[in-house]
Amino acid sequence: MPPRAVVVTVSDRSARGERPDSSGPIAVEALRLAGYTCDDAVVIPDGEQSVAQTLRALVTEGVDLVVTTGGTGVSPRDETPEGTASVLEREIPGIAEELRRRGVAEKPAAMLSRGRAGVAGSTMIVNLPGSSAAVRSGMPVVLSVASHVSDQLRGGDH
Repeated sequence: MPPRAVVVTVSDRSARGERPDSSGPIAVEALRLAGYTCDDAVVIPDGEQSVAQTLRALVTEGVDLVVTTGGTGVSPRDETPEGTASVLEREIPGIAEELRRRGVAEKPAAMLSRGRAGVAGSTMIVNLPGSSAAVRSGMPVVLSVASHVSDQLRGGDH
């Protein structure tokens, strides 16, 4: 059975239907090409509670990988990292560091991303910024370690 992934787009404007979700579909396509079962992106409003509630439900469902897009910046409503932190049992800072490192090489403002990565239960969770470019460059980073993390969470050997 292929691993299951869910993409969560965090955006007030997209949740209200004011702007189409441009980053979520990019992540979904990358996951499907990598062999994951992945429905279309779920769009939720910004905010710590919205993110935390959605992530907790996905962890309870036993989803293998959750990729969020959006809400990682410094705007007052950008609370994806806070919502994620409240769900994570263990952080994996190297993933978030690598995402920022690669992003800065393309656009200096990428250093402002406060995205987190880690695990809760048997689920790996990674926050990506909301820009399409950041998702395109970030998904290879996520996919380079996701299957290893899933295997480790299920008791696999190093």
